[in-house]
Amino acid sequence: MKGFYVVHAKNVRTTVLIVTLALFTAGLVYMQSFSIFPAFSTDQGPKAFYRGDKGIVLSFNIGWGDEKAEPIVDYLEENKVKPVTFFLSGAWAERHPDLVRKIEKAGHEIGLLGYNYEDYTELSDKEIIQDIQRAQSVFEKLKVETEPFLRAPTGQFDERLIRIAEKMGLSVIHWSVDSKDWTNPGTEEIIDRVKKAENGDIVLLHASDSAKQTEAALPQILEYIQTQDFELTTVSELISGGTSSTEDIQ
Repeated sequence: MKGFYVVHAKNVRTTVLIVTLALFTAGLVYMQSFSIFPAFSTDQGPKAFYRGDKGIVLSFNIGWGDEKAEPIVDYLEENKVKPVTFFLSGAWAERHPDLVRKIEKAGHEIGLLGYNYEDYTELSDKEIIQDIQRAQSVFEKLKVETEPFLRAPTGQFDERLIRIAEKMGLSVIHWSVDSKDWTNPGTEEIIDRVKKAENGDIVLLHASDSAKQTEAALPQILEYIQTQDFELTTVSELISGGTSSTEDIQ
């Protein structure tokens, strides 16, 4: 039976994270015979997923830019790569409607990256809701279907965002392997970071213009996944059918 491990926390503070990591590690030892789906969670259930138990997700953030996204989309299509998950900002999608439709037509999954690329931890509840709704309206106007997934635009989130997303019918999706490709450390370093991925990991990549080396790294990343016999999957496939095991942190 598939499952996921949920950490209950009242807020995301440094001390709580330290305790959480310690308990999570202990929990892994205790529950090593089970399939585990880690997730951040509040005390009432809403979750932020960052890992699964089978397969690997390549997730691409696109927040801005005009040059780097299309070559990556084309490469995936030309090489008949199985569907991946894109997180698109509404502002970018609004400026690139044909490419958004191309992503959808290729069978890739589309999640929300908000509208403006802003740090949600610095916005009020109202501002967060308005930003998400503005992004949703863009895809509705484009008649492009999105999954009920939200990724915090800058990667920074707290319990407040998890609750807001849950009320809006969305799941917050984080990642467990960060390629840091947007820092342009060199293709080999990007590849090496992705090679740390194991079954169940969600890998963060970018197709925004700031990530200038992702396209060059992609062939070896895909080759690595194939040689390791990992199944390339999407976020929705990764998290479907899970049940929860919870642990309270006071």
